Formats: sequence, C-alpha cells, structure tokens
Amino acid sequence: MPAYAYTGLSAKGKNVKGVANAESVAALKASLRREGVYLTGVNETTASAAASEAAGGTDREIDLGKLLDRIKPKMVASMTQLLGTLLAAGVTLPEALAALTDQVESPRFKSILSDIAGKVNEGSSLADAMSKYPQAFPQLYINMIRAGEASGALESVLFRLAEFLEKQLEIKGKVSSAMVYPLVLSVLGGVIITVLMVGIVPKITGMFADMNAELPWNTQLLIWLSDLVSGYWWALILLGAGLVWTFRRWRASERGQLVGDTIILRTPVVGELARKIAISRFARTLSTLLSSGVQLLQALDIVRSLLGNVVLEKVVSDARDAIREGENIAPALKRSGQFPPLVTHMIAVGERSGQLEQMLGDVAAAYDRETNTSINRLTSLLEPLMIVVMGVAVGFVVFSIMQPIMQLTEMAGS
Repeated sequence: MPAYAYTGLSAKGKNVKGVANAESVAALKASLRREGVYLTGVNETTASAAASEAAGGTDREIDLGKLLDRIKPKMVASMTQLLGTLLAAGVTLPEALAALTDQVESPRFKSILSDIAGKVNEGSSLADAMSKYPQAFPQLYINMIRAGEASGALESVLFRLAEFLEKQLEIKGKVSSAMVYPLVLSVLGGVIITVLMVGIVPKITGMFADMNAELPWNTQLLIWLSDLVSGYWWALILLGAGLVWTFRRWRASERGQLVGDTIILRTPVVGELARKIAISRFARTLSTLLSSGVQLLQALDIVRSLLGNVVLEKVVSDARDAIREGENIAPALKRSGQFPPLVTHMIAVGERSGQLEQMLGDVAAAYDRETNTSINRLTSLLEPLMIVVMGVAVGFVVFSIMQPIMQLTEMAGS
C-alpha cells in the first residue's frame, strides 16, 4: 500500500500535514474528508522518507504540539493488544498495521506505524521494522516480536506482551500514586515554612532587636535562618541546584550507582519495596521471554537491563555466566544472597519439573501482591511522618517567637 505525505486544512482552517497509507490519492482524500481534513497537497513517497519528514521536516517553526507529542507506554500496550486481536481474527499483518495507523491519534506514533507498515509491505520483518524506533519499542519488545515471528505464533506473543506491559504500568502507577500524598505534603510544608521565614518572622523578631534583650538560642537561630533565607535566597537556590547536579553526576558514575543502589536495598521499608519490585519484574519478564521462545541466556541479558539496580544486575549477570558454564539458574541466584530463599526454591522446582516459565509467573504474581502490601505500608508510614515533620517545623517557629514574648511579659509583670 503506497504511502503519501500530505498537507491540508482542518475544519477550523488550520494547516495540517502528515503521512498516511492509502490505496490511491482518491482513497486518501476520502479518508481525510471523514476526519474533517480537506486535502490541499499530496506526494507519494516511501514510508521511511515520509516518517523522517514528519519527525523532523524542514520547517523551522516551533510546533509546540509536536514537542508535547510523546509516545507513552500505554499507547504501545494498547496498540499491541489491538494488533494481536486483529491477527487472531485472521487479518493479515500489513492490513492490521494499516488499520492501526488510521486509528492512532498521536501524529508521531502514526508516523512511526506508517513507516513500519511500509517496511513490512516491502518485505521487512515486523521486528526489524520496529527496531528502528527504540524510543517506542525497547529491546525486550523487539526480541519478543522476533521470537514470535520465528515460531509462527506472533499473535500469542503479542497478547503476552500486552499483558506484560499493562502489568508493568499498573505497578508503576501504584508506586507513583503512593508518592503523591507525601510529595504534596512536602511542597505544602516547604511553602508554609518559607512564607513564615520570609514574611512573618522578620516583622516579629525586629522588635526583639530594638529591645537589646538576650534572646533564647532557638530564637537567635530562627532569626539567623530568616535573615539567611530573606537575604541570600538566590544563593540557596544556586547551592541547591549545584548539589542536585553534583549528586546526579555521582549517581551516574559506576561507583555512585553501586553505592547508591546498595544503600537503597539496605534501607528499611524502602529497600524491601525496591527488592520486591525488582524480583517481580525479573520473574515476570523472564517468564514472558521464555514463553515467547527467547533463549535463556539472551533472556537473562534483557532482564538484567530492566532491573534498575546495579547490585541485582550483577547478580543476574553472574548467574548468566554460571549457566553458560553448565550450572542451573537457581543455585547461581541463591549464592548471591540477594534473592529470597522462597524465590530460588520455586525456580529450582520449576527447573526440575520443566515448568520454569509457569513457576516464574507464580513468583511474579506472589511478589506483585507483596509489592502492593509494601506500598501500603510505606504510605502508612510516610503520611504521619510528614505530618510530624511539618508540625515540628511550624511548632519550632511559633515557639521561638512566643518564648521571648512570654519572658518579656513575665519580666514586666515582676
């Protein structure tokens, strides 16, 4: 099916341009008319050239909509599910890709799918066509698609992949939701303290300086902090930005990653949650890859890059090397001490029974439940902790102001 780069006018009179597959110019015109776009110019082109033009183009005007047009994991998961459904219904791969291209609303994602459809029409495999766009389809995705094409069970692999992506999004969403309330409290507390220190404290403490009275240490500290924030706020912002930049540079280094990830795993509650999320991701990803026909060593290479913790990544890397030497995966993981005994035991049972994929799936399901419990526990700890911290900070300010006032009142009364 030919690819066309077109320009047109929307129903509101705005200029639009894009790329689409159609049987002919007339079919393209009819399709755009249904979308409320009136065709003003069209050129037949290769799908790759059209995608390149849509992604970059020669127009130097800044398109804010294009800058904000991000390919979200949810979009990829939905597309994967629909593609599997179409293939299972007997629709050919080129027809299914063309249908998905017409349905997608994101111009950037539409351009990518159009290019992929064009490459598939030219004889390329789906995995090779998708591999040109790593920002949308990561290595895990590509390897599973390639395994599905090689085994002739692409639709089954697509369903597994869609389920996997949805599960990952669900876990990520729960973690993000759990952090919203503490983050809001932190921002609110910072705003309240800043307003007190900059706007209220200087006015009240100014009268103490006129009295030349000896102030309590906490009131002196409060005045010093207020003067610091009021007079050198710009330096504090620069210092904070510098510290953040330095910390990020250190965390990006090999030493920083190792030390930081080790501290995370050893931190109470937080380390437990991080380990459970990593184990769940390890088990689910490995189960999905093995079920899709990916070889164990290759699957471990992919899984290792998805854990997000260099300590656990090294464990998986060492396990891969041990398996290459003929050892089973369970003893290699157990030897590290980073995987709980229950996990290594279940993996060992799966290896002996020949049901490793199923056992890994059971491990993932169990640790998904454990992750939910840990998230709830972390949230229940963070909420009162943040309230206590805010209360102590505000109480310190109020007490430091009221204490000398009460002392002066007692002196005047005596």
